[in-house]
Amino acid sequence: QVHLVESGGGLVQAGGSLRLSCAASGRTVSYYSMGWFRQAPGKKREFVTIVNRNGSSVDYADSVKGRFTASRDNAKDTMYLQMNSLKPEDTATYYCAADPQDSGSRFPWDYKYWGQGAQVTVSS
Repeated sequence: QVHLVESGGGLVQAGGSLRLSCAASGRTVSYYSMGWFRQAPGKKREFVTIVNRNGSSVDYADSVKGRFTASRDNAKDTMYLQMNSLKPEDTATYYCAADPQDSGSRFPWDYKYWGQGAQVTVSS
């Protein structure tokens, strides 16, 4: 069983930056692809980014491309999301997720393990 814990959320003004971390425990996730998703109140959970198992390939949603950077440190079983130039529409609960199949999927139902979420609020 894999346990994921996000940290680093908070309140920031538009144009500011935040860095989220996702620490895994219970089992190494170095063979899994890892993703970030977000969900705003009243909206569906949406894809943000996915990092393949060795970090050599990263895919981003168009809405965050050029502003967000995802990375991972397999030695620490940790994934990161650096968020710059934040906008009010980035306000959401951000979840990290792990896919043991390393499918490269953008769909949340393909991810087996999930964190509890970290709140990010961007004020205008």
